[in-house]
Amino acid sequence: MSQPFDIAAQPWQRFVFERRERVLYAIIDSGHRMNGVDEPMHEEFARLFTALQRDDASDIVVLTARGRAFCAGGDFDWFQAQVDDPARFRAITWDAKRIVSSLLELEKPLICRLNGAAAGLGASIALLCDVIIADETALIGDPHVKVGLVAGDGGALIWPQLIGYARAKELLMTGEMLTAARAAELGLINYAVPAGELDSRVDDMVARIAANPKWAVRWTKTVTNIPLRALAAQTMDAALGWETASNYLHDRREAVAAAREKRAPRLSGD
Repeated sequence: MSQPFDIAAQPWQRFVFERRERVLYAIIDSGHRMNGVDEPMHEEFARLFTALQRDDASDIVVLTARGRAFCAGGDFDWFQAQVDDPARFRAITWDAKRIVSSLLELEKPLICRLNGAAAGLGASIALLCDVIIADETALIGDPHVKVGLVAGDGGALIWPQLIGYARAKELLMTGEMLTAARAAELGLINYAVPAGELDSRVDDMVARIAANPKWAVRWTKTVTNIPLRALAAQTMDAALGWETASNYLHDRREAVAAAREKRAPRLSGD
């Protein structure tokens, strides 16, 4: 008989795990207050959701983070490395697809406890969760375009499904960050609550879900995600292909340089 699978016994650099009976907290913990995505975090996100599915001691997962932000998008040192060597960007596209597909295939209920800013891939991961409960001071947005990239790693997939194409395209093309209150008003997230109430609201949601028969909940979620999984299968190759292409452009290099140097970009249109 095989040994029970324990996610916390696996090697992780950017995540820690806490158990509360049959509820597992998966906590982003990069050691940096903004939890920017670097190469180790990206690789670990690509195997996280499969590991969460396999974990034998949990029925519900809460995804959250330590630090000031939930996950504030790509780390700019990593961005610069990808600009300098585009092969490094091309090499992550398979993992980028795995992040989205494995998240949508996870049967266990996945609640996002959005403790702070979520941007870019961080926002995509938050929005692909089943229920999103945010600190009302948090910001959320997909500013891929501001750093010269196509929003190819999940943003162009999930935003239109949550708030419609007109609003989604406006926000994806401007890269605007929203307050949690505005995001809840638009239907992008479920709730924006005072910081002091965040844990109690998450606990309440966990209890409401856990009060129902486990397999009815899991398989209801699975059926509900079928259209999203089909849409991801239809679009992610093209989305990541265009994002990879955008990493080669002059304005991508300039946008990253400007952000690192804390100045306005001098865009050429190329």
